[in-house]
Amino acid sequence: MVETDEDRLILLNDFGVDVTYTPQGGSSVTIKVIFDDEFREVSGGEVDFAVHEPKFMCRTSDVPVIAEGDSVAYNGSSYEVTVVMSDGTGMTAVMLEVV
Repeated sequence: MVETDEDRLILLNDFGVDVTYTPQGGSSVTIKVIFDDEFREVSGGEVDFAVHEPKFMCRTSDVPVIAEGDSVAYNGSSYEVTVVMSDGTGMTAVMLEVV
């Protein structure tokens, strides 16, 4: 069975959160995403440390023109889109940077 865009929305409604997405020069929209802000350990120097890696997954149809430099607001924080990776199945992973 192939999942539909509606199937993906059901998943996001069950497990996702609302974020405000603003394309450069465009209007803000609220979309459902699965947001993740895990830490990644960085080692190799004299001192190991951890960095945030904020990112989210959303339906590709919700962000058809998303690009690096667009803005995202979630939970009181502002982010800039740094990497966009469509998986070819109707979902897009978006890497973020805190601004």
